[in-house]
Amino acid sequence: MLSGDSIRLKVNFKTFTGQPVNPVNPTLTIYKTEQTQIEQFTLDDTNKLDVGVYFYDYVPASELNEFIFEFAGTYNDKPILSRGQVKVKFI
Repeated sequence: MLSGDSIRLKVNFKTFTGQPVNPVNPTLTIYKTEQTQIEQFTLDDTNKLDVGVYFYDYVPASELNEFIFEFAGTYNDKPILSRGQVKVKFI
């Protein structure tokens, strides 16, 4: 992604059998690459596109060259999460 732009981070929460599910208390956490937490957002229905499909439009701080994002929640009293990494460049 380009520095100064926004990015839509998206997740598809699914069971082990591939069925989409809505987790309890879904969150998005942003980390530096050394796994230091930068910020955390609580997701709600305004961040939900469909069953199990959530998004967040994020603008990374200008000093970040890359970051890790983690969507997480609870389903059937067990954690459910997904992580990804984004590289930020000027050009």
